[in-house]
Amino acid sequence: MDVFDLDQKLVDDYTRFARSFTRIRASDIKAQVDQIYATRRFWPEPLISLNPHFERDATVDELVAEGSLHPNTGKVFCIDGQSIRLYRHQAQSVAKAAARQSFVVTTGTGSGKSLCFFIPIIDAAIRARVASEPRRTSAKKARHVAPSSAVSRIGLPFPS
Repeated sequence: MDVFDLDQKLVDDYTRFARSFTRIRASDIKAQVDQIYATRRFWPEPLISLNPHFERDATVDELVAEGSLHPNTGKVFCIDGQSIRLYRHQAQSVAKAAARQSFVVTTGTGSGKSLCFFIPIIDAAIRARVASEPRRTSAKKARHVAPSSAVSRIGLPFPS
């Protein structure tokens, strides 16, 4: 199996899926959308890592100190009073979220991908609460999708 052929197949499949929701009738707009898709703007080049070792990075408290996270977020993400030390991809995800940039995380099993999303989601909720923003249950949503095998390993029922 050639991983680059697999990557292209996945991109092609996802392109068909993403484009299946709309039919653009205006030829000028369709041409612009086709041009954007042709640039591969919506997906990065494949990253292949053979090393299962994940590099350590900042602690949650360090991200609080630099202003990327609210101080109350630091109180949530600790174990036995000690700040959680993040892997590099987790710290990078927090930085992207703090800069209000979209991101996708693709790392190996057991790398802590969930924290890449949970930390920014909880931080946003804490910041909104502290700022006394009105609750917007229908306006701000986050969805975390986990493989069923991961869900089964942690003992939670798989949603039907």
